[in-house]
Order: sequence, then C-alpha cells, then structure tokens
Amino acid sequence: MENLYEELNNALTVLKRGGIILYPTDTVWGIGCDATNADAIDKIYRLKKRSETRAMICLVSDFKMLNQYVEEVPEVAYDILKYAEKPTTIVYDRPIRIAENLVGEDDTLGIRVTKDDFCSKLIRKLKKPLVSTSANISGRPTPESFAQISPEILKGVDYVVNLNRSKKTPKPSAIIKLSNDGKVQVIRK
Repeated sequence: MENLYEELNNALTVLKRGGIILYPTDTVWGIGCDATNADAIDKIYRLKKRSETRAMICLVSDFKMLNQYVEEVPEVAYDILKYAEKPTTIVYDRPIRIAENLVGEDDTLGIRVTKDDFCSKLIRKLKKPLVSTSANISGRPTPESFAQISPEILKGVDYVVNLNRSKKTPKPSAIIKLSNDGKVQVIRK
C-alpha cells in the first residue's frame, strides 16, 4: 500500500494530541478521533454542525477490544458479525470507558468491528476505539468518494489521510440494535 506506515504514524500523532482526522474506512470516508476524548468528540460535533443528541459510532479492531468497551456483549452479536456479508455496526446497551458525549441518551453506542487494514492498524496503535462518522455536514448527503467531500470538512479536520483517495466508497454500514433484553432491531439494511 502507498505509504501506509507514514499515514498511520501521522494520523496517530494527531489523534494522540486530541485532534480529528479524515480517513478512509471499510465503508464511507469518515471523520474520527479518540473515542475516549470528549474534547475531540466536541470538535467533530461542531465541524458537522450536529446536535450532540445524534449519536456517532466508533470502530474497534477486534472482538477483544469490543469486550473492553461494552459492559455485556450479547452472544448473538458474535454470530451476526461472523456471518455479515457487509460491514455491520451494532448498537449495544451500556458502553463503558467511552467519552460520555459519544454515548446515546438511552445509554447505547454503535460499534463496528472493522475489517479495514488501515483502520485496524490505526486502532491497535492508538489502543482505543476510533470515532467514525460520515465526512459531511449534518443533513447533507454522505460523500460517495473523496472528491465529493466539502472544503468545509477538509479544512475543519487536523489531518487528512492520504490513502485510497480515488476509490469510490461503498454504502454506509448496516446498523442493528441489540438490546440486552434480547430484542433485535434493524435500523439500516
């Protein structure tokens, strides 16, 4: 891959000092930060002109990390993720060790175990989940490619990852809400 290690190190430096990045994910281009840093999360809400009541999701590198940030992962989650044919975000009850302004009013959080090489490596180096929200101002369409990202977003982040810029991005992830009481709700197919 182009300059993967240079990009990992550049993005990691920005994230560790509380900055926000624009980066390619396993779905659409995302705006991200350390999911445990409330100030960095506030920067994203301001950049997106998004109400804090509209939850954002985060990415983790693997099941082990998922278990560190959710009080109780329902068993069915593992099967859903193992057999999912596309990137799937699951909304879990009672996230833990995450900045409070990332957690929904109903004490839930959408988390995706990413299979993207860059994202997985970055999260492992950061040793924390990474916020992932679409690279658009709230209410505007999600960009389908890097070229469609608005100058306002490009100027508003602290670092733009220089990988996969010519790739057309697939659709956003599927979203499934798994409640600890056993309820399963498909939010986005």
